[in-house]
Amino acid sequence: MAHPVSVRLDDAVQAILEDAARDRGVGLSTYLRELAETEAKRVRRARIRAQSRAVAEHIARSDEAAAFVRDWTSPTPPERRS
Repeated sequence: MAHPVSVRLDDAVQAILEDAARDRGVGLSTYLRELAETEAKRVRRARIRAQSRAVAEHIARSDEAAAFVRDWTSPTPPERRS
C-alpha cells in the first residue's frame, strides 16, 4: 500500500523539477515518485552488492567457509548420491 509523503522544496528546486517532469510528460508528483523508486532500487542493489562482497571476503579469509562453498557448489557424482 502506498503512503503519501510531504516534501518541502525551495522555489528554484521545484521549478527545475517541474521542468524536468514536463519534459517527460508527467506531473511533478509522478516524476518525484519515479525518482524515489529509482533511488530505492539503486540503494537496494548497493546493499546486496555490499552483503555479497562481505560474504566473499569471509569465504576468502576462512578455510572452513571456503570448504563449505566448495562442497555445496560441487556436483555430486550420481554414484555417490544417497
